[in-house]
Amino acid sequence: MASASTIVCLDQFSVTYLDMSLLKRIDRLPNIFGRRARVDSFVFVVTYGRSGSTLLQNVLNTIPGYLIRGENRGMVRDLYRFHKKSIKERRRLSKQSPLPETHPWYGIDGYPDDAAYEQMRELVTKTLFRPNANTRVCGFKEIRWNFNDLQDYLEFYQEVFPGARFIFNTRCLEDVSESKWWSRDPDALDKLKHIEAQLLDARNWLGDAAYHVHYDDYCRDNRQLTGLFDWLGERFDADAVERTFGTRHSY
Repeated sequence: MASASTIVCLDQFSVTYLDMSLLKRIDRLPNIFGRRARVDSFVFVVTYGRSGSTLLQNVLNTIPGYLIRGENRGMVRDLYRFHKKSIKERRRLSKQSPLPETHPWYGIDGYPDDAAYEQMRELVTKTLFRPNANTRVCGFKEIRWNFNDLQDYLEFYQEVFPGARFIFNTRCLEDVSESKWWSRDPDALDKLKHIEAQLLDARNWLGDAAYHVHYDDYCRDNRQLTGLFDWLGERFDADAVERTFGTRHSY
């Protein structure tokens, strides 16, 4: 007869006795080693410096299950360069594939896109996002998007983060050009106009995967963000958003 602290598992092949205290310890293992979060989708804030994007980042974090991190100095750009260099060399040598062991570029012809995307996604998720058990949407805001190959770069994001959505955040450029480090650059306004034009072009070709908000609009009335919440498929919590607007943010 098994004790009260023991479960008896019967089937046609075996009889297994499991001590309840052991089961309790096993149940705690996900907390010890880090439960794998079920991340459903990815959201990225695309903007430039001094646009009010830190406020927007924290507004997004009022949504239950959202984990939108801050800037990381464009670390994903390094992964993009790694990937582009790999496929460039693979393409260059594709006519000779498969490369023999005696070839100086042996193996580069087998560089696997899908495996690379999967591993990059896991790397970014585990190191930059670091989701918890309640996280269902991950992302970050970044101000470094001033690249001539922006479309290709964002397409790379879509490969690494399937279903990724992009929030484009802009602000009155005259105000931005007079803020912090921009005010020390006599060409700031022209540079900002160029950057913003690039971003708005990207927003247009991304189509339904992109949404545009303007800092001055939602600062005048934070209910202007209800459209963003609708696009995300999330409930607009007016009290939580109001509290966030009442908190001082650095940028």
